[in-house]
Amino acid sequence: MAVGGNFASQGRGGNYEGGVTPFVVVTCVVAAMGGLLFGYDLGISGGVTSMDDFLLKFFPSVYHKTKDGSLHENQYCKYANELLTLFTSSLYLAALVASFAASMITRVYGRKISMLLGGLAFLIGAILNGVAMNIAVLIIGRLMLGVGVGFANQSVPVYLSEMAPAKIRGALNIGFQLAITIGILVANFVNYGTAKIEGGWGWRVSLALAGVPAILMTVGSFFLPDTPNSIIERGHHEEAKKMLQKIRGNDNVDHEFQDLVQASEAAKKVDHPWRNILEQRYRPQLVICFLVPFFQQLTGINVIMFYAPVLFKTLGFGDDASLMSSAITGVVNVVATVVSIVSVDRFGRRGLFLEGGIQMIICQIAVGALIGVNFGVIGEGSFSKVEADLLLTLICLYVAAFAWSWGPLGWLVPSEICPLEIRSAGQAINVSVNMFFTFIIGQGFLSMLCAMKFGLFFFFGSFVVIMTIFIFFFLPETKNVPIEEMNRVWKAHWFWGKYIPDEAVVGEDPER
Repeated sequence: MAVGGNFASQGRGGNYEGGVTPFVVVTCVVAAMGGLLFGYDLGISGGVTSMDDFLLKFFPSVYHKTKDGSLHENQYCKYANELLTLFTSSLYLAALVASFAASMITRVYGRKISMLLGGLAFLIGAILNGVAMNIAVLIIGRLMLGVGVGFANQSVPVYLSEMAPAKIRGALNIGFQLAITIGILVANFVNYGTAKIEGGWGWRVSLALAGVPAILMTVGSFFLPDTPNSIIERGHHEEAKKMLQKIRGNDNVDHEFQDLVQASEAAKKVDHPWRNILEQRYRPQLVICFLVPFFQQLTGINVIMFYAPVLFKTLGFGDDASLMSSAITGVVNVVATVVSIVSVDRFGRRGLFLEGGIQMIICQIAVGALIGVNFGVIGEGSFSKVEADLLLTLICLYVAAFAWSWGPLGWLVPSEICPLEIRSAGQAINVSVNMFFTFIIGQGFLSMLCAMKFGLFFFFGSFVVIMTIFIFFFLPETKNVPIEEMNRVWKAHWFWGKYIPDEAVVGEDPER
């Protein structure tokens, strides 16, 4: 067995009746639109903060520092401003807090209610940002956007994992990440267009258009069915069985339904999922739900996603060139995510994690070296056309590696590994850790760039080395494993097996 462990589903769940129906695909596509909320914001904020009219209205000191070379000594430091970074990062602090409320609502009232509330909060935030006349309203709007992101990111991955058949769960779940990347790409092109609007109000259009994905998710949530898991959790077994038959396209779903009921009965005995997830038997899930989102943020991807236009302008690209360069990385992001959808259930999670990690390490070292050679420590220098094209190519290769590995799998793996009794708590940990470190990176990046210069890329690269080693040793393969039989993966693992009691392995059929 490989060091990380491999597991092929040989159990009853591997032979569940039913296939991939148009109904389940459509519902998962609608649900994944929640990713547009997160993606649009990721892409829009960096472009807006590079717009002169936006800076002049809300952050005049930054505007004057970028325009008057005598006011700053170092090219790396011209955007360093704590209030400016708070505009970007405040959303993720709100998302962190909201994820805990979303966890309770998702468990008690169902997944679609959380998606509805998330869409409404995001819509309010988009309106406030679009009409903001001062920093206070701007930040309040960002906080409301954060509430929307917290609810969406907590509920959508769980919804997708529960609706999808095991054999394509990875592909459908990554639909969430694909929607994120599409949101980023759309935001990049919106910024490129609105930056050319005369009159100084283009940034308002960029921020207000966040209401479009919010409306899509809010309206879509009205028409989505709840998952069989969630319906069973609330005690409606007949309704749940009918829903399972509908999404599987087959009346013979007794085996899968019985496994869901069995998991639900076990979950009902757990009054305190937050307390139970700390038990030894859930140690693998707790560690993975914490470390995967932690490592995902320390890849340094949000250096690119948040601040690509700012970063490119810092490195000497012009206004149009910086926005277009970030749009190019957005296209790469979408295409590479499609690669992940096609390959994740064929080649597995571990292979994509490991390949993506190695590719990111190589690119980060090369980017750091290229910037260091051209800019040095004092930040004086420029890129030739060939060097600028090389830099953009390396960043695109880095984004591609993230987009088919740590990007989608950072959401997929934590959402599929937790048994029902701790699923809401596990996903809340995943979202809150993700949002907390997104906040830390978002708030600290411009200051870190000023202090660490080109060494910032080596800093993030070192974490990618650590997390790639972690995946190699401690993450078992989970492709094609029914979500309610996941404990057998941990039981078979060389390290985690000692934490899993025999009675925790469900779905055993003596007739198999």
